[in-house]
Amino acid sequence: MKNKKIIIIFIILLVIIIVGGYYAIKYVKKQNEETLVEEYIPQEEISNDQLRQTIVSLFFVSKDTNELVPEARLVDIKEIINNPYEKIVNLLIEGPKNEKNERIIPENTKLLKNYMEGDCLILDFSEDLLNYNKEKNGKENIQKSLLNSLTQLTEVNKIKILINGKENDEFKFE
Repeated sequence: MKNKKIIIIFIILLVIIIVGGYYAIKYVKKQNEETLVEEYIPQEEISNDQLRQTIVSLFFVSKDTNELVPEARLVDIKEIINNPYEKIVNLLIEGPKNEKNERIIPENTKLLKNYMEGDCLILDFSEDLLNYNKEKNGKENIQKSLLNSLTQLTEVNKIKILINGKENDEFKFE
């Protein structure tokens, strides 16, 4: 009789543990489902204008160090998609936005034409390009600025500079 009482108590405890465990597991699953369903709300919506922009690095001379430094610019994809070379060169001609940098390409310089020959980008400038600052490594800075800015595009590995459609001894890469 004593053994029967112990067995009955043991069975009752076992049933209580099983039923309690079942409801505990069910409660935990319900809590997990509620936390997964919560919707993420961003702090700021991304506008269509922001979706259409990309960053390009343009290289200008620092007034402090006289070395080429990158300057990041946000550019609308629509402006750069058709002719990225022309857009990047024209941004270099416009000059830096940062006051600590100085323009490299002389004012009034125009990009007359640009085209690819293999992996070489041919840039045809007006003769105003020859008005560069000859005292401050102007020629080398123009070449390095154009090369560093344009070789970010995967298809460009080198550049060739023409003046009014002709090769110029001053702007030959060695």
